[in-house]
Amino acid sequence: RSSDRSFRERGEKMTAFHALRVSRHVLLNRAHMLLYSLAILALLRHRVSCLLSSSRFIPLLLAELILAFMWVGSQATRWRPVRRHEFPDRLLREVDPAAFPALDVFICTADPHREPPISVVSTALSAMAFDYPPDRLSIYVSDDGGSAVTLFALMEASRFARYWLPFCKENGLLDRSPEAYFRSNIGGDSDKMKVMYESTKEKVERAMERGYVGNDVVFGAEERELFEKWKEFTRHDHPSVIQVLLQSSKDSDIMGNEMPNLIYVSREKRPSSHHHFKAGALNVLTRVSSAMSNAPVILTLDCDMYCNNPRAALHALCYFLDPVVSADLAYVQFPQCFHGINENDIYASEIKRLFKINPRGMDGLRGPNYVGTGCFFSRRSLHSTGLPAHRGSSASESALQKAVEAAACSFELGTKWGSSIGFRYGSLVEDFHTGYRLHCEGWKSVFCDPARPAFLGDGPKNLNDVLSQCKRWCVGLYEVAFSRFNPLTFGTTKASFSMGLIYAHYACWGTWCVPITVYGLLPPLALMYRTPFFPKALSLSLSLSLSEFASWGCLQLLVLFQVSDPWFFVYAYLFTAAYGQDLVEFLADGATIRRWWSDQRMWMTRGVTSFLFGTIQFGLNHIGISAPGFNVTSKVAEEEQNERYERGVLDLGVQSPFFVALGTVAAVNLSSLVVGIARAATTEGFLDEQFAQLFLSGFVAANCWPIYEAMFLRSDGGRMPRSITVISLTVAGLLLYMGYLVFHV
Repeated sequence: RSSDRSFRERGEKMTAFHALRVSRHVLLNRAHMLLYSLAILALLRHRVSCLLSSSRFIPLLLAELILAFMWVGSQATRWRPVRRHEFPDRLLREVDPAAFPALDVFICTADPHREPPISVVSTALSAMAFDYPPDRLSIYVSDDGGSAVTLFALMEASRFARYWLPFCKENGLLDRSPEAYFRSNIGGDSDKMKVMYESTKEKVERAMERGYVGNDVVFGAEERELFEKWKEFTRHDHPSVIQVLLQSSKDSDIMGNEMPNLIYVSREKRPSSHHHFKAGALNVLTRVSSAMSNAPVILTLDCDMYCNNPRAALHALCYFLDPVVSADLAYVQFPQCFHGINENDIYASEIKRLFKINPRGMDGLRGPNYVGTGCFFSRRSLHSTGLPAHRGSSASESALQKAVEAAACSFELGTKWGSSIGFRYGSLVEDFHTGYRLHCEGWKSVFCDPARPAFLGDGPKNLNDVLSQCKRWCVGLYEVAFSRFNPLTFGTTKASFSMGLIYAHYACWGTWCVPITVYGLLPPLALMYRTPFFPKALSLSLSLSLSEFASWGCLQLLVLFQVSDPWFFVYAYLFTAAYGQDLVEFLADGATIRRWWSDQRMWMTRGVTSFLFGTIQFGLNHIGISAPGFNVTSKVAEEEQNERYERGVLDLGVQSPFFVALGTVAAVNLSSLVVGIARAATTEGFLDEQFAQLFLSGFVAANCWPIYEAMFLRSDGGRMPRSITVISLTVAGLLLYMGYLVFHV
């Protein structure tokens, strides 16, 4: 009650189970938008006037137009950011848990070698241990890898769950993923439970090492027969396999309590059929669950994103059970959070702007975008009709038969699945596409960010994996941008103008490569040959001898300096205001300055790697030329990699084209910085003319310090391969020579 009063005193909009507060920075944000917009218009006018005198300004004008477009798209997230708060205790007081809607949890895995089955087990167990009526909870695991080991792992999980679930409830655990819990808890009953879990884990990992499930670890003739049949299957050619491993109406834990349903699903795969990746797997789970449990609420989870807050479902119900917002509520999105991130988050794994800051801004409009995991859906937003529920008899012959038919390759032929029903096809980023299309259809969403993170996942531990993932996102976003659902034409009319701008900003993410690459290479190359691209900065108003200069005080020296060109103020304001606002927003969300620095460094890193290569790959694919991806597997021992990551040292120890681009930009800027400093010390008027370009080279070089270490100073397994260093330096030399031909000859 006291918390309720405090919310009212702060002027929050309250309903029965949740409250909303608009950010107090709204007016300040809008004032800044106006001032910054005028500065952008002034800059573009100045750049066009420069273009009339020389065509060398064309690349910079293009870069600045893209920067302006991306800035405009991002401002919609700052128009009305909001924060929400839920009251799950009030929900429990006012609603009988027996009246809660049933909940179906979808967990997707695709490759047992990249996504270890024991990780899937830990995620499934954490979901089964939700603070939720077990008879209204069903866990569906989609195995797109068609792995017998994954099925065996879930069979072992179903046995271990009989002990684990009551252990969690009796001890009031918050960490209900056994893998997470046993990392930090030992002693007493925990030791006994850990021995039991380690035994389960050992069986699964031994089967994984062998690559098959032997008769020595299988119990029962029925299980042996199933795994014998599995020997005839291949990953891309097998029938539907649906196994009910736990059934709420029949199975109980060691204390006699009901257990949730646990169902394994491996959809039919045939070489002649397109399977639409994760979106196809989610649509199969939607249909299979419709035939078996048909819960009105669906939670989607990645296999490594375990449940860290057992009350997460209650937080979501605070919205789904509110008649004011539930009528057009498609989903409740929780932020992606990660455990094990090092102190300075060197790879910006939090992606704080994408997963936390921007969703709050979108939440003040029609709601956040869907990010693929940690999201509770209303089933009716995915498809308005379902099959009758088989509550308490989900393993009946009729239910299983309908489920098998729904998982067949041919089921979707001639239907609207993937186009206007279910999770949407047509893009590698099915999450972005699905959330966007739902907003265009009139649905809304909610961003839910409780104090204790609802879900935690594993962050990547090497730079190549980070950049490869981002490149895939970039290609998928382009697929939406260049479809008939382009956010600028379709989204602004179907969702809203502001939401269309935000989705356009995301869909054109890859275009960041143009301004980042242009600003990363063109000014330093021009600096080498004294070609100015920016207004003159500081100049001395009179000449002084060295002794006179040294005798003057700081205030007197400042009087001597003056801005040669007033346009310099425009460029300086645009740079400092953009970075300053970004820093303030990060600090307001609880980040540190060092984590902010890592984030902006990774933004520039993605610009010349992920965004650039993603743009090239999409362009080649679009004109019918196959462009292979860069799926490089690190040969470095995992222990060494983790140790470097904990120390905050970047891992560049693989042969990757990404690192050629990084090394090239780093070498060009270091060369221009050294030459620029030398000329500024010896040539009168050089600093006045080239200050902006010298500053940019210094700023890029400061961000590239870890790259220089990996190229020249380190000797560990994470250093940049010598061949990549040589290629980078060679390309940098060629660019410097081309700069000489363009700017000097």
